[in-house]
Amino acid sequence: MTTRRPAKATRPKTGSQPWPHMNGVQIQEFGTVRMFPLGLSRDARMYSCGRLNQILADTQILYALYKKHHWLMRGPTFYQLHLLLDKHAGEQVELVDQLAERVQTLGGVAVGDPRHVAEMTVIPRPPNGCEEVPAMLSRLIEAHETILIAAHDAAARAQEMGDDGTNDLLVSEVIRTNELQTWFLIEHLVDTPLVETPES
Repeated sequence: MTTRRPAKATRPKTGSQPWPHMNGVQIQEFGTVRMFPLGLSRDARMYSCGRLNQILADTQILYALYKKHHWLMRGPTFYQLHLLLDKHAGEQVELVDQLAERVQTLGGVAVGDPRHVAEMTVIPRPPNGCEEVPAMLSRLIEAHETILIAAHDAAARAQEMGDDGTNDLLVSEVIRTNELQTWFLIEHLVDTPLVETPES
């Protein structure tokens, strides 16, 4: 016997009874902007929303990579890297929220569905299994560089178009956070002994 989906519920006028299974129409398409009185042209806001959404998609993927590698970390530096990658993941989540809110502030629609994010991202997909530690760190560094290249370019163009808010977010938050995290990761790939033994 097949189960039929309930008919569209009619919104009640009053009362505290919840009405699940509500259907609605899409009220704003992705890739459009509403007219907000922000002192910015529609073209500037369209440009910024497009670039911010790309960086937002890639940042969500970077966050997911950090969590994956945090869980799969192993070896003698497990504890230090396990904690570091989780700290970086938390900082990337903050960037995700700031990027999404900036898109919304400009009148756009922020990319949020993981399936949509997967369609948009330019960061290569990792293998489903566990990689060696240096490969995991290198993968994170490459993802950071992808985001940094896009953020530098978008920040410069946003400034040219008079979008100081987007420029500030990209420079002060996205670029500085990604640069700092990249530095922390790179230093783990330097093969330097803790002590140097004297020659016999």
